[in-house]
Amino acid sequence: MTDPTDTRDTGPRMGTPLWAFLAAISAIGGTALVAAILRLDPVGLAELARTPLFWVLAVLVVLGELRPVMVSSAASVGGTYPSTMFTFAVLLHFGLPTAVLMQVVGVVMNGVVTRKAWHRVLFNVGQSTLALTAAAVVLGVFGIVPTPAVPWVPSGADLVPIALSGIAYFITRAMLVCGAVALHERRSVIRVLRGTAGPQALVYTALLGLAPLVVVVMSHSPGLVPLFVAPLAAVYFTATLSMRRDHQALHDELTGLPNRKMLIVSTEEALAEAREGERVGLFLLDLDRFKEVNDTMGHPVGDRLLQMVAHRLLHSVRPGDVVARLGGDEFAVLLPSIRDAHAAREVAARLRAALTEPVRLEGMTFDLDGSVGIALFPDHAPDFELLMQRADVAMYMAKEARTGVELYQPDKDRNSPERLHLLGDLRRAVDNRELRLHYQPKVGLTTGAVHGVEALVRWRHPVHGTIPPAEFIPLAEQSYLMRQLTEYVIEEALEQAARWWHMGLKVQISVNVSARDLLDSALPEQLEVGLARYSLPPDAIQLEVTERILMGDQAYTHDTIKALAALGVPLSLDDFGTGYSSLIRLQRLAVAEVKIDSSFVRRITESEDDERIVRSIVDLVRSLGLRSVAEGVESDEAALRLAEMGCDVGQGWLFCEPMVAADATLWLRDHLDPEPALGYGYRPAEVTRTA
Repeated sequence: MTDPTDTRDTGPRMGTPLWAFLAAISAIGGTALVAAILRLDPVGLAELARTPLFWVLAVLVVLGELRPVMVSSAASVGGTYPSTMFTFAVLLHFGLPTAVLMQVVGVVMNGVVTRKAWHRVLFNVGQSTLALTAAAVVLGVFGIVPTPAVPWVPSGADLVPIALSGIAYFITRAMLVCGAVALHERRSVIRVLRGTAGPQALVYTALLGLAPLVVVVMSHSPGLVPLFVAPLAAVYFTATLSMRRDHQALHDELTGLPNRKMLIVSTEEALAEAREGERVGLFLLDLDRFKEVNDTMGHPVGDRLLQMVAHRLLHSVRPGDVVARLGGDEFAVLLPSIRDAHAAREVAARLRAALTEPVRLEGMTFDLDGSVGIALFPDHAPDFELLMQRADVAMYMAKEARTGVELYQPDKDRNSPERLHLLGDLRRAVDNRELRLHYQPKVGLTTGAVHGVEALVRWRHPVHGTIPPAEFIPLAEQSYLMRQLTEYVIEEALEQAARWWHMGLKVQISVNVSARDLLDSALPEQLEVGLARYSLPPDAIQLEVTERILMGDQAYTHDTIKALAALGVPLSLDDFGTGYSSLIRLQRLAVAEVKIDSSFVRRITESEDDERIVRSIVDLVRSLGLRSVAEGVESDEAALRLAEMGCDVGQGWLFCEPMVAADATLWLRDHLDPEPALGYGYRPAEVTRTA
């Protein structure tokens, strides 16, 4: 078990509990080491040193100390050194003094090669010596006291003393190292043990369980001992692959910091472990001028800048604090234990000071600034979600007031108690699947053909009645409930698409997603699994995103966009026309259709300016080989004008209001693949509009 007490400095301050603990273990372990060396049989050891076996074991112990077997990406869990198997085998076969001597040499060599601080080397010598001593004491109780002159070889009848000895070894190392970690990170020993003992026990069981076999081979065929490197290599590579998967799932790829998922887990653990009168702090931090640097210098420079920011934040917090990247230029810092609001402000000021130091990249100097919002448990919120929301409120207060750091203040929170109650109701509605999808068709303006339907989420509150999407969708976006809501809508849409496709109504369903949803790496996986489960082709569903996605280049290179393109799920650009300057970027985003914003469509019969805008959008979209869809078509005159412009598809109350699934099914049976009418294909409202 490693000693994860690297404080990023020369060591713990003298007089602190951690310093006292490390000093005590080093002193006690040093005393046990001297006692073991004094019991060493010089003649027996000299005789043993003349054999090749001794040097083979010594080399294996030293090599086994150089690289640990990592079983988790969590720093507090650390790794287990393969040398454990050989030192425990030496303990069983040649006794404590020889085992301690080899272990100390291996630990010192590790310290030299990896340039560990002297206090870490001394602590590792002490705790490993005490663990071997505890194991030797257990063996001594059973009358097993091996020496180099009289080595011991276990048999099947010796399983009990060997097992108890191994348990004593593991418990001693676990308690000593977890005690150091708990003091270092200011956490309870129980919490550290809970996160450490399980993963470590699996590897220790394998290593200590192989040690008796090593002894038997040492006794009968010493030349075969190096073959034990093979199972060690298997354990090492298996654990490494597992650790990498764990790390990728819980860490940001660019900066290596924990991601949102790990932040949630860490925060929930901190809240569960918080003691009476103790506070947990959650900070949200946003860079104020990062977009300017990113747009001016390009993404490679922006990425390097984010990495430098991550490094600065990581080295501005205390051991045990968690720095996470939430996405873009937004970071979070979790303080599992903080004294009060004043102490939290001091930490936030230190973080902001680290950010404001000039950064030099590509021969240029950049001046950054950041805004930090602080929320405390239990003062401001009882759980992670509300802590995050209120830290976000505080961060925007800091931006607006240009103060840099703000503590959450209820009287300045625009989220009223009623909105918070509504948020809780919305969360329960999503969990209980109380939201419903209505479907509005998209009709060809020159053919009358149905080009798909758009899924629109509706919520009927048991007390407040129908709540407009314009009211609860922004609430979901502000509360980090949007991802869960999007997953729910996509699942419902896929299920309905499956019903229609399997009854012969092969119609595409469009689902609205936010820019953040579109950049979520879990989205393609959900779609792929859902399409496979319902036996649907990729074009059975379409994702609609707002034009704001065009405002940043991240979308074009993001792995999620590439994964969606590879999957074959088409994209639609919604509310187009509100960001006219970004039209040229259409070619870079693989969209199948462009939806013209209803604010222009509704006025094309009244405003020449709006008509020119719509006509130019239709022309541009056609030149790019995409389908144009006009939203908000409410009159026959508007539909005729759009058809004459060459607009492909219309959507609006003129054709059909949003319908529940049962009504939409009847409508589709009547209108799917209709015959063209009235020359240019558009049919009057009295024919197509539902009652």
